Amino acid sequence: MTDAYRSAVPDDWFVDPVRLGVPGVRRADVDEDENALAWQSDALCAQTDPEAFFPEKGGSTRDAKKICTSCEVRAQCLEYALQNDERFGIWGGLSERERRKLRRRAG
Repeated sequence: MTDAYRSAVPDDWFVDPVRLGVPGVRRADVDEDENALAWQSDALCAQTDPEAFFPEKGGSTRDAKKICTSCEVRAQCLEYALQNDERFGIWGGLSERERRKLRRRAG
């Protein structure tokens, strides 16, 4: 490996998969306040094709929503999308249009 190549690679390029966690198995020593996105390691969408959750305009959302129905972190996902004004994709089982309607009803 050349020195030029070595200097182009960031020191933090490798993320230990154990540190990230295994889907469905959260590490007990992870502080939820410190890592507000820890729920994502349990998300079923992280184990499937991400394109299903970001369909093209007019594309079907059925497959993504079906996955969401059995996801144990669906509520956290929806909460995240609402708090961060996610404008694209299926989050917590709802499309962007459905999240907009939910915001209007709540507001």
